[in-house]
Amino acid sequence: MWNGEEERVHPGLTGDAVGGGGGGRPGPRDTPSCPTQDRESGWRTPWRPWRSECTCRGSWCQLSCLMPAGSMGQRADLLELDCQLTRDGVVVVSHDQNLSRQSGLNRDVGSLNFEELPRYKEELEVYFSPGRFAHGSDRRMMSLEEVFQRFPQLPMAVEVKGDNEELIHKIAALVRHFNRNEITIWASEKNSIMKKCKAANPEMPSSFTISRGIRVLLFYYLGLLPFIPIPEKFLLCFLPTIINRTYFPFSSPGLNQLAAVVSRWIIMRKSLIQHLEQRGVQVIFWCLNEESDFEVAFNLGASGVLTDYPTALRQYLDNRGAAL
Repeated sequence: MWNGEEERVHPGLTGDAVGGGGGGRPGPRDTPSCPTQDRESGWRTPWRPWRSECTCRGSWCQLSCLMPAGSMGQRADLLELDCQLTRDGVVVVSHDQNLSRQSGLNRDVGSLNFEELPRYKEELEVYFSPGRFAHGSDRRMMSLEEVFQRFPQLPMAVEVKGDNEELIHKIAALVRHFNRNEITIWASEKNSIMKKCKAANPEMPSSFTISRGIRVLLFYYLGLLPFIPIPEKFLLCFLPTIINRTYFPFSSPGLNQLAAVVSRWIIMRKSLIQHLEQRGVQVIFWCLNEESDFEVAFNLGASGVLTDYPTALRQYLDNRGAAL
């Protein structure tokens, strides 16, 4: 996304960035290569720079989820992508199934062939920053294959929005074809979809679904979480402080206000985040576009944050590292 005059990136891809927490100062990064062994499962990943045993240059590195050029200029290490399937079977990167908000065309992605997909609007409102707009010079919708080709070594989280088995199997096949099993994450809100994702490619790490996240919270408050196995490697979760400010899950302001208070009390527990991190789960809060939210997330011990403004996050991380 475009942050003022500083950065222009592809408007069709989720403009998010994740900044790694942990002590030390930020160091230069050329490639996302940080071999780390998960101490529970033995799962090997080259992109867990926030863990204490990190061997990459500089003891405080970043994991980020936004698209080049702005993201790459800010040393991004991860892209977060939402995927849909076109009528002719091409996996495309698109947050919405219906193209009205993104392009002005009231058609679903699945009703058009890839070559028929419209261009994104010249000015697109940033979803988590109401009243602020992104601009990009390249407004084409991109296929997942093209993204994999451009960035073969860059880790990515792929969220499957709908219960579409053809989409799931095509994503799994693309990941295998480009030899990305260990650096591509399955993400979905629903258990039923995640089960199909894992069946299609069990070698890919997975993130929590909503129901699995609620289960973790329940066991945490019952004091049983240390005894419960956790196969997931990532928890991608909203930061409660953004509800009723930049994130409005309900149409009623009253419900949003209540959700903000309740979720803040339930989720924002430093001991919970520390426990998950010690168990090999990386906790990443989305979608944070203000410095005050970066501060809240990292003070809680988050592994990273998602943002639409990588330059702002990069500046925050540099300033924070200099102050340590």
